[in-house]
Amino acid sequence: MTDEVKNTLAVIPHQPGCYQFLDEKGTVIYVGKAKSLKKRVSSYFNKHHEHPKTRILVRHIRQIKYIVVNSEEDTFLLENNLIKQLKPRYNVMLKDDKSYPFIVIRNEYFPRVYKTRNVVKDGSKYFGPYTSVQSVDALLDIFRKVYKVRTCRLNLTPENIAAGKFNVCLEYHIKRCKGPCEGLQSLEDYNKNIAEIIEILKGNVAIIEKQILTEMQLLAEQLKFEEAHELKEKLQLIHNFRERSQVVSNIHYNLDVFSIEESEQSAYINYLHVVNGAVNQAYTFEYKKRLDETPEELLGMGIVEMRQRFGSEMKEIIVPFTPDLKVPNVEFTIPQRGEKRTLLSLSEKNVKQYKIDKLKKAEMLNPDQRATRILKGVQNDLQLKEIPWHIECFDNSNIQGTNPVAACVVFKKAKPSKKDYRHYNVKTVVGPDDFASMREIVERRYSRLLNEGASLPQLIVIDGGKGQLHAAVESLQKIGLYGKIAVIGIAKRLEEIYFPEDPVPLYIDKNSETLKLIQQLRDEAHRFGITFHRQKRSKSQTTSELDQVKGIGSETKKKLLVHFKSIKRIKEANKEEIVSVIGKNKGEIIWKWIHG
Repeated sequence: MTDEVKNTLAVIPHQPGCYQFLDEKGTVIYVGKAKSLKKRVSSYFNKHHEHPKTRILVRHIRQIKYIVVNSEEDTFLLENNLIKQLKPRYNVMLKDDKSYPFIVIRNEYFPRVYKTRNVVKDGSKYFGPYTSVQSVDALLDIFRKVYKVRTCRLNLTPENIAAGKFNVCLEYHIKRCKGPCEGLQSLEDYNKNIAEIIEILKGNVAIIEKQILTEMQLLAEQLKFEEAHELKEKLQLIHNFRERSQVVSNIHYNLDVFSIEESEQSAYINYLHVVNGAVNQAYTFEYKKRLDETPEELLGMGIVEMRQRFGSEMKEIIVPFTPDLKVPNVEFTIPQRGEKRTLLSLSEKNVKQYKIDKLKKAEMLNPDQRATRILKGVQNDLQLKEIPWHIECFDNSNIQGTNPVAACVVFKKAKPSKKDYRHYNVKTVVGPDDFASMREIVERRYSRLLNEGASLPQLIVIDGGKGQLHAAVESLQKIGLYGKIAVIGIAKRLEEIYFPEDPVPLYIDKNSETLKLIQQLRDEAHRFGITFHRQKRSKSQTTSELDQVKGIGSETKKKLLVHFKSIKRIKEANKEEIVSVIGKNKGEIIWKWIHG
């Protein structure tokens, strides 16, 4: 396994999509689909394969590419497109080259509704493609039963119907058609049903769902349970019926799609090539910035390079904004809605994923790069004077004032430094006074660090609101460190950040890395403090008056408590009973202890 393959496996996402395996020449040798790209692609490399062809395939893999999509159904469609386009060596090629089915509503009088695999530009409405033929067949069957759409191929023009050229067929007599061929159903009434069918095919199945449920209840009341169950199964198939795909359009678009993402040093550009409404090429690449290039300039450069590299001559290019580029006889489109917007969203999804994966790979090779990025963000968000490489967080723990303890956790380079964690028993505070406890612990912590000449943190985080923060500030003022170390408080309720001498809290974006790091510090301090508190509480609950008796060990104490259940009953027992439980010598010791 090459280093490039290892790095890709480390960052590949848990998302649905299609993957491509390339050999040493850069040729695509296999295309596959997956519900989870991470699990599926990793499985080729972490287990033994019985089939020799698979073992040979894995030996030839030198590079992995992948395209993320929104749904499992789209993985089927995209895989189908890519296999037809790339013809990889190790994929099974379908001899009949079938495509996935569409549902067509014909552009004619009294439109027919049926399944097809051929999309023709004749003004008809096409919906699909669909990966489940069973769902398509079930839906068409429901349309024929509920809406009674015709199945014949007659040319039902008003003139032909008026001339009486046609006679009703068996479908009319078994009540599966209303006889438009003899003028027994008007075109207006028929088209109302077609309008509902179109809404259902767009994804609004609530219309037909209501009708089917009513019919199911009626059949159940008539004790026709088999027919009702059959309708229930059809309803389930309709529930699974998918809306339009992102990777295959029922409109024969021929166009290119570009999107862009930027970081400080790089620009990432994704390119999708769409032929006859199907995405059959996807490529993402990185530009290293040299000067202060604008996004418009970078996108224009990417469009020129990709169209030259792949020989594209498409007359329409979908973009998120107008690039700094003029191409003769080419139209730039910035879609706001519809299928073109959906294609742009797919491109944006892939370029964002590429940027994330590149960042993860770089951070794997240089872990300090991640810490620097995160801590620079903390510095900017909290407006600190310096990058907080060393952060400490404090938390108090007590239950109804018992066993008051505190914890200090230390993060260095944005990671826990567990050897520097410290527990504290609160010594000078009586009762549940969190503010006094915080004053004591902060003063003890930093007085000691000053005396020892140890390194001080650049940031102190206090688990609590304004009161806890004020108590910590008082201690820092007392020992002369206030103003030299930044200090903040984080309140639990709304995760607001408090600063000394500022009554208005700061609310940081819930998804920001700064807030996540502060929450990690707070949660780690809470966990560490609670663990220590439980240990103390458990120890205090296992102590008793018998611990004061010299010559009585833990086993003897255990025997006495198991037999008598409490100290009170031991003191009320007679000497013979005590001796019978623990023996004569130890019985004498306990008897003397009881009587003074």
